[in-house]
Amino acid sequence: MSVIVEADLTLINKLTKDIPGLPVAADTSRNIRRLGGLTNRSYHLVFADGEELVVRIPGEGTEAIINRKNEKISTELACELGIDAKLIYFGDDGSKISKYIPGAVTMTADQLRQPEVIKQIAEVLAKIHHSGQDTGVPFNVFTMAEQYESIIADLRVPLFEDYEQTKESVSRIKGWLDQAIKPALQPCHNDPLCENWIMGRDKLYLVDWEYAGMNDGMWDLAAVSIEAEYDADCDRQLLAAYLGADNQLEAMHFLASKIFVDYLWTLWAKARLPYGGQAMEDWAQKRYTRLKKFLAEFTGKAGGLGLML
Repeated sequence: MSVIVEADLTLINKLTKDIPGLPVAADTSRNIRRLGGLTNRSYHLVFADGEELVVRIPGEGTEAIINRKNEKISTELACELGIDAKLIYFGDDGSKISKYIPGAVTMTADQLRQPEVIKQIAEVLAKIHHSGQDTGVPFNVFTMAEQYESIIADLRVPLFEDYEQTKESVSRIKGWLDQAIKPALQPCHNDPLCENWIMGRDKLYLVDWEYAGMNDGMWDLAAVSIEAEYDADCDRQLLAAYLGADNQLEAMHFLASKIFVDYLWTLWAKARLPYGGQAMEDWAQKRYTRLKKFLAEFTGKAGGLGLML
C-alpha cells in the first residue's frame, strides 16, 4: 500500500474545512487511502455519512511543467460533459477535490482492448472532440517539438544518427495531412494513458486533464492505440466506432497521428535524459523504433493509394 504523506493530511484537513458543505477529513483519517500516481499524490476519502471524495495534491515541481489554470479549463469542460468525475474544488496550485467514481477500476491495456470498451472509448473521445468548445489552451505538437529540440541542443544530448532524415519524413507527412485533411483543432485530452481511463459502475471515464488543449482529435485515438498496444483489428474497431464508417483517408490520418505521437514523445524523452537517465534513453529508443516502423507503414500504404507526399 502506498504511504500516506503526513503533510498531505494537514492540507486535506485545511481544504475540507475551507469548502462549505464538506465533512472534515480529520474525523475520518482511518478511512483515507492513497491512490496510484506518478507526478501527483491522490487520496480516496470515505466519510462517516458515506460521502466519498478524491483529493489530489500536486507533486513537487509540477508547477514548472503544468499550467494549472489551463488544466482547470479542460477539467471543467470534461465534467460538464459527464466524462470525468464531478469537480468540487480546483485550487490555483493544482490541488483538486472530486467525487469518487463508484466502483472505480483503473484500466489496463488488456481491458482497453475489449470490444465493448473500445466502443466506450470512441464515445468519450467523440463527446469531448465534438463539443464545439474552444478552450483557448494550445497544444501545438510541432511547436512543442521545436522547443524540445532546443532543450536537447542546449543540454548537448545526442539525437539518433538518422534523426534529420526521420524528421524530414515526418515533415512531409505533416504537409500532406495539412493539405489533404486540413484537420480542425478540437479540445483534446492529449495524454490518454491506460491509467487515465477509469471504469465506474455505470460507464467509462477519462481523468487527469493536465496536458489537455486544442489539437487534432485524431491524436487522442492514435495515443490510445499506442498506449494500449492495439493490433490492426482493434484499430479498425476504434476508427469504425469513432467515425461511424470505414474511411481510407481517415485511416491514413490515424496512422499519421501515430507518427506524430511517437515523434513528439521521443523528443520529450531525449530532453528529459539528464534527469531520468537510462530509463529515459530506453523509452526514447522504444518510441523512435516504433516511429520508424509507422513511417515505413505509411509510405507503403501511401504508394498503394497513390497519395502524393
